[in-house]
Amino acid sequence: MGKLQARLGRDLKLYVRQLAWLHATPKPPEGTKRAKYADKAPRLSRLDAMKRDGVTPKMPPNPAPHIIGWLVEMGLSEAAGMGSAPISWATINEWQRATRVALKPWEARLIHTLSVEYLAEGRKAESETCPAPWRAAPTQADRNAELARLQMVLG
Repeated sequence: MGKLQARLGRDLKLYVRQLAWLHATPKPPEGTKRAKYADKAPRLSRLDAMKRDGVTPKMPPNPAPHIIGWLVEMGLSEAAGMGSAPISWATINEWQRATRVALKPWEARLIHTLSVEYLAEGRKAESETCPAPWRAAPTQADRNAELARLQMVLG
């Protein structure tokens, strides 16, 4: 793989990991009171909670939206046994046949790797304390919103 493809792969992995972090539904740490009562309250993914609060999620730059589009079309993951698994090579091949899009070998490997990254980050991101893989530099609007929230709490 060339330098350009390696850099593209790094950037897309970060994008997919951020997407998985947003899609994850955080769970309170086991053994806490909140964990005891967590099953009774409906839980939202980070993305749904942000939408509810009127916050627009920030994403890292996506240098190849067509590859992310293909991945989403194929499915970020597949059902397997008692959980999820990365998209299979059979799914990638079937998608190529059905859409008549001929992926280059490095693109197919990258799509499979992105699915693996998505699942790994999604499992890790189920922890409430898991930090986002990527953070944008705070804007003045972000600072003002955080200050307003702090003033609401402190009075």
